[in-house]
Amino acid sequence: MTRAVIEVLARFNHPFSIITKSALIQRDLDLLRPMAAKNLVRVAISITTLDRKLARSMEPRAATPERRLDAVRRLSEAGVPVVVMFAPAIPGLNDHELEAALDRAADAGAVGAGYVALRLPMEIKALFREWLESDHPDRAARVMSLVRQMRGGKDYDAEWGQRMKGQGPIADLLSQRFKAARRRYGLDRPQAPLDLTQFRVPPRAGDQMDLFAAG
Repeated sequence: MTRAVIEVLARFNHPFSIITKSALIQRDLDLLRPMAAKNLVRVAISITTLDRKLARSMEPRAATPERRLDAVRRLSEAGVPVVVMFAPAIPGLNDHELEAALDRAADAGAVGAGYVALRLPMEIKALFREWLESDHPDRAARVMSLVRQMRGGKDYDAEWGQRMKGQGPIADLLSQRFKAARRRYGLDRPQAPLDLTQFRVPPRAGDQMDLFAAG
């Protein structure tokens, strides 16, 4: 499905970005490489942890950390700009890996980085607490305490401008660490916007637009 969509976007020079935690993105290199040469694509790969044991616990059906880093490397070598997302950043569970993850990402050729603090909207919070108690009972209470310190005492705060990063001392420290690491590993360089000028309206859609204009 993803490949079919990319094929259509490539056919009409439609710029796009894609966020994934799957190493299968490498299968589409034959499409992504020429699009990247025309500044029409950017890929973001999420790396949640470098610890394979924790990765199996958190994301059992996703690609391993090493496979994701290999995808970063292969895409970068092909000229496809890659941004690595340290997401979700979970205080007391994986946040200590932030610097190491960005270091490995830069070494693999990533050109940028971002992060997202853990978000627990709606039923997700109950599922997360259940998983935490089951897989990491020794850290569950501390993790939830730190999460609430980032969310104004709640499991989650959906307020615009805060939901992605949180607030308070814990969130501020995470933000400062991220900015310092991003700068240290050269992942803070400005990225040129994708080129919007090359897009061509599909012929059938163009014909329909002409008919509407004529009417």
